[in-house]
Amino acid sequence: MIKKVKIIGAGSIGNHLSHASRQMGWDVDLCDIDSAALERTRNQIYPARYGAWDNAIRLFTSDNAPTEGYDLICIGTPPDVHIPLAVKALGENPKALLIEKPLCRPDLKQMAELAADAAKSKTQVFVGYDHAVGGASSYMIAELPDLGTLETLDVEFREYWGGIFAAHPWLSGPSETYLGYWRRGGGASGEHSHAIHLWQHFARSAGAGKVIEVSAELKYVRDGVVDYDAICALSLRTEEGMVGRVIQDVITRPTRKWARLQGQNGALEWFGNQKGNDDMVIRHRIGSDAETTWFHKTRPDDFVRELKHIQAQLQGSGISPMISPISLESGLDTMMVVAAAHRSATERRVVLIDYAKGYTEAALHS
Repeated sequence: MIKKVKIIGAGSIGNHLSHASRQMGWDVDLCDIDSAALERTRNQIYPARYGAWDNAIRLFTSDNAPTEGYDLICIGTPPDVHIPLAVKALGENPKALLIEKPLCRPDLKQMAELAADAAKSKTQVFVGYDHAVGGASSYMIAELPDLGTLETLDVEFREYWGGIFAAHPWLSGPSETYLGYWRRGGGASGEHSHAIHLWQHFARSAGAGKVIEVSAELKYVRDGVVDYDAICALSLRTEEGMVGRVIQDVITRPTRKWARLQGQNGALEWFGNQKGNDDMVIRHRIGSDAETTWFHKTRPDDFVRELKHIQAQLQGSGISPMISPISLESGLDTMMVVAAAHRSATERRVVLIDYAKGYTEAALHS
């Protein structure tokens, strides 16, 4: 049972996770290297989002943060520092560790170290791809058998990132954050890697295996300051030979978050953030009218559901940790595809992923 949580990073995600943890009735310590970020949380972000500051949340600068006795540690910092913080957090022996997406930089450095440390630890490690544990995607997985053999799969996360900066008004644009630098884990390939992750989740659930071939076209924006991919378009092939497509961008408005699973007996379509934050699934059966199912939720609900999933895993009432939709393995696999995408776009050729060589650049080859 989770009772005490430490959250590292007082930005947007840190606030969401703090609020969700309090909704679960847990004690929360929120930490950041910048005392100004903590004050901004107390005086601006949290009360603006949730109505009032919660005095039960304790605030610490990172150099004064406690290091013992946490059931769950959450890392909500920029991705280029995720792995060092995660390795350190594993040393505190929490029951669970949640790392925000994307897991790390696409150079994959230290990823093998994290995987090895996690394998030796009793801590269950998760990566924050919360869409994969949402009600709509869970419904999709439950309906998969009725589709028959899954023949192809498409996922799109096409969303102008103005909403991100609206949620971070202290930032004037991508140059002031990791988002403007793909090598730090930003750009469309990193920020909207929910699409790659969902594609892999659906493919694995259908028995299609892991992604082993990546062909990518990326549109980079480079102006002497920023260096990010505005569009990331991927063609993917799995171990079992299924092919499909992923598109992620930071320019589309209105937003399009969509997935289509096409099987022999029909199709499932997922539409994210319809009518606000609600999700919608349309079930297409051959010879029958389409059936629409709505999943009503708020943005805070996304994080509460994610934390409930983690608690269920710890209590043994959830899916096995190795096949949890947000397991560390799923986050590692997603980063392999992101890294392969950049190599494919640079070399203008198909890139293969050999998982037998571990979570390193050596696993990527043409």
